[in-house]
Amino acid sequence: MTPSNDFEQLAQENRLVGYFGYGSLVNRLTLRPGVVAAWPARLSGWRRTWRARPDMGPTPPAALAPGPAPCLLSAHPDPRSAIDGLLVIDLAENLASVDAREFRYHRRAIGVEDLIFNGDAPALARRAGISLHVYEARIEHPPVDGPAPILRSYLDTVMQGFLREFGAEGLRRFVAETAAFDRPVLEDRRQPLYARAVTLSPDEIGLFDAVLEASRRPGRD
Repeated sequence: MTPSNDFEQLAQENRLVGYFGYGSLVNRLTLRPGVVAAWPARLSGWRRTWRARPDMGPTPPAALAPGPAPCLLSAHPDPRSAIDGLLVIDLAENLASVDAREFRYHRRAIGVEDLIFNGDAPALARRAGISLHVYEARIEHPPVDGPAPILRSYLDTVMQGFLREFGAEGLRRFVAETAAFDRPVLEDRRQPLYARAVTLSPDEIGLFDAVLEASRRPGRD
């Protein structure tokens, strides 16, 4: 974490940018080294959903090993909804590398007034005037052919992030507030296809499996 005086100096020099992660970016283990700060928050006016990947033809190197084309997490504007996530503050010079990671997404502007933070730590962000963004999956391209399952190794990474930032209740809220969670799951936990896959504890495995199973029981809204 960057000291507050350094944070304010960087902000005054317009050298900071923020982006709101609501999927794998919630897991700090997937963040690029050297981010300035990261704070759990809730973004109003957006809805999270599983979506088939856009077919963009030849693409830059991705975080997936060769194999099936699983779906991805996206968010889209919805004035009736809100989503938990992690506001990452980074050096503006690194935004191009984040865009490259999120090349299947459009970067959209959001405002600090759209965010509710946990605790008082991000008071600096409120007065710093930093440009803030969220990534929305591209829908101008057709979806890839074939099935688009949820990749278990990716889901594990996302769930671990939500558990660590928001606790077990926040993990369940992530599932409840994410549309299209009825997609099939591609079981690759033992041989992860997701390049940023994380290591889980036995307790995490048990909890994640139980939360996912509960979400698929008949009668769930």
